[in-house]
Amino acid sequence: MSEKSEVDLDDKDLNILAAIGRLKTSNSQKIHEATGIPNSTVHYRIQQLRETGVLKNDLFELDLEKVGLPVTVITEVFAVFGEDYHRTIGERLGQIESVNQVYFTMGDTDFVLISHHHDRASVTQFVEDLERVEGIERTSSKFVIEPVKYAGFPIGDYSFQTLQDTLSDTE
Repeated sequence: MSEKSEVDLDDKDLNILAAIGRLKTSNSQKIHEATGIPNSTVHYRIQQLRETGVLKNDLFELDLEKVGLPVTVITEVFAVFGEDYHRTIGERLGQIESVNQVYFTMGDTDFVLISHHHDRASVTQFVEDLERVEGIERTSSKFVIEPVKYAGFPIGDYSFQTLQDTLSDTE
């Protein structure tokens, strides 16, 4: 069973979050229309979700090609094990320009990075920056040819029933 969530979410919160994920907006009127939850309640709940940190920011998705970052690279990083290495190396990896996401993982790979680039020269610079990070044994990078699915708001990928089941598992 999962640990109890720090924030108490109910069915209305889950409906609102799922609608935000599907609609890609936090516009209370649009969410009201999609969920049937009164507009004032939607507005209040979104405010509460922001105050509790469930919603960290407004959802401004970018078309990376249109802003000049058409190349996405997924990199596995194999690091030298040591005390607190996941924090020290992870922080250094996160400071590399173009690195958008850093995940400390289980298994053979220590970290997975997602980075976005404007051209081959940018990728070359990224690789050179990786080589300068102390504690990295080796890396393995892959170019994304074409994103098949990109969901910047993962909760929108779940059915309402699954979200309810997940919530009841945390209680």
